[in-house]
Amino acid sequence: MKAVWFEENGPAATVLRVGEVETPAAGAGEVLVRLAVSGVNPSDVKARAGSRPMGFDRIIPHSDGAGDIVAVGTGVDPSLVGKRVFVRNGQWGRAEGTAAQFIALDAGLVHHLPDEVSFETGAALGIPALTAAYAVLKDGALDGALDGALNGVLDGAGVLVHGGGGTVARLAVQIAVGAGAHVITTTGRSDQHDALKALGAAAVLDYRDPDLAAQIISSNHGKPIQRIVDAEIGTNLATSIDVLAPKGMIVGYGSTLTPMPQLPFLNMMFKNITLSGILVYLLKREEAEFYAKLVTNMLKNGTLEVPVAAVMPLAEAVAAHEAVEAGQRGGAVILTT
Repeated sequence: MKAVWFEENGPAATVLRVGEVETPAAGAGEVLVRLAVSGVNPSDVKARAGSRPMGFDRIIPHSDGAGDIVAVGTGVDPSLVGKRVFVRNGQWGRAEGTAAQFIALDAGLVHHLPDEVSFETGAALGIPALTAAYAVLKDGALDGALDGALNGVLDGAGVLVHGGGGTVARLAVQIAVGAGAHVITTTGRSDQHDALKALGAAAVLDYRDPDLAAQIISSNHGKPIQRIVDAEIGTNLATSIDVLAPKGMIVGYGSTLTPMPQLPFLNMMFKNITLSGILVYLLKREEAEFYAKLVTNMLKNGTLEVPVAAVMPLAEAVAAHEAVEAGQRGGAVILTT
């Protein structure tokens, strides 16, 4: 099969290779997926660059992808053959990810992809969409959501999504709106305001505003916020604590600009604030299945928009990695296999 791989960490143009490798087979408890597309995420390009030890002599990168099941291993329902699926955790703790024509992996790491949802969109769900759903609904908010339906579980709650122009944050805005929340988001780009309001945000604020905390409270009908979703925990922590209600929660899925923030513990303690870091790779199977059903249902009924910025052939993996590293994308970067 055709695949992309690297055998050492480094710049994309230096270490990525495209060629033929052996096609895997489905082992016990696994499915073999013929991949139509592979999603390129920031975590994928950071791993290739050396953010974590390789752990293997050769790595086929990327965690996200979509395609159809062509074979199953022992212990797996044979009726799954032919089903359209999206893949998560393709290269998490494994040597062989989705940047290839086939992938064999645990059957619990694939999720049904409805006919109405394109493979390209499916390849943008595993990390971005499931992270967004996890951030908005974890620790209690999920309890009222049934069978992949939100059922107004955040009805009237004030939810702040920092950096709403980012891929995960933009999805979090939509999921929180779908759950009935009063959503406020921030951005540094004035050209994103109309688009974020069109997704349902009640207010879009400039995060550089020196009076940001007061603007957030004002935009939430003069009341503090119940939940904050943030990709830059350290940078925004002081403002987040200021605007949170007692027993509020901050859910963080990154802190690149300030990776080791100083924790103002007493300020948090006197509000009984919960600070929760999440990692979508560690979702339990049943949690991931619920979030997968939720986001695909939203896609089917037109209440979730998952933009795709670029679709490139597998041979252009270097350009795809460089596009993700450059940032300022308007959506997912996808490789066709």
